[in-house]
Amino acid sequence: MSRIKMMVENEVTFGQGCEEYLEDCKARNLREGTLKHYTDSMKQLKKYIDEDIYVRVITKETIEDFIRELRDNPAINDQSLYTYARDLKTILYFFMKKEYMPYFKISIPKADKQPIDTYTDKELRKLLEKPNLKHCSFTEYKTWVMTNFLLSTGVRKNSIVNIKIKDIDFDAEVVHINVTKNRKPLIIPMNVDIKKILQEFLKYRQGNADDYLFCNAFGGKVSHSSVYHQIYEYNKSRGIERTGMHRYRHTFAKKWVTMGGNVVTLQKILGHSSLAITQNYLNILVSDIKKDVDEFNILREFKRESIKMQ
Repeated sequence: MSRIKMMVENEVTFGQGCEEYLEDCKARNLREGTLKHYTDSMKQLKKYIDEDIYVRVITKETIEDFIRELRDNPAINDQSLYTYARDLKTILYFFMKKEYMPYFKISIPKADKQPIDTYTDKELRKLLEKPNLKHCSFTEYKTWVMTNFLLSTGVRKNSIVNIKIKDIDFDAEVVHINVTKNRKPLIIPMNVDIKKILQEFLKYRQGNADDYLFCNAFGGKVSHSSVYHQIYEYNKSRGIERTGMHRYRHTFAKKWVTMGGNVVTLQKILGHSSLAITQNYLNILVSDIKKDVDEFNILREFKRESIKMQ
């Protein structure tokens, strides 16, 4: 009885509760990208759940109706449905913890893991071909260097735009990645090729130690949208229509595995907090890796030789 009284005293609407959850996220110092995700997600949630509804009246049936409406919407795919349902679940558990509503277990439909898209070897050859430095623009050259860097380190877009010249340690042959998704700094070894590429790039780039490595036209920090646009234009100029910053990370992981790289080392380079996350990452890559398994089929090769000998 006292619990019901507590909920009535803490009466909040869904809209008010969402705002409180965002404030809680800010208080926990969550990443700017995470805050934006929840802000955008809540806009979608409020299309299906009345923001003036009292949180205490939300039940399992409310969630089931929500999922049913999403499934009936042709514009919502399976992955989006899972994402919105997961976010709603997170928010409602927050409400339960605050005792705004009774506790009950929430189950949401699982999304089928979609194969991760990666660049083909043919595309990589085009992307990695060095431009003629006597005739290309600095932006094209910089984007070529950035492409090599992405394929050598597997870092995320938010990391690469925040790398400063002083973060490159040529003596130790490592790159210090200070801005990461989980806010834990990374130290990534440089292979000999990217080391040479960066050394040459800095002869043209110049700048001070505190300057950003991949700067904008004014020498300052380049924006996320500018990086994407530069990558898009660079890819397009080389006859590659598919563009995606994260596709470089996926390609790096796939190549690491298919070339015999150690999974534990890959976990450290990708900055995953546990090997289980890396394993899940690789599980999604399985369907793409299978193409290579079919192509390099030892049994089929020997079968052909056997047929020839008959």
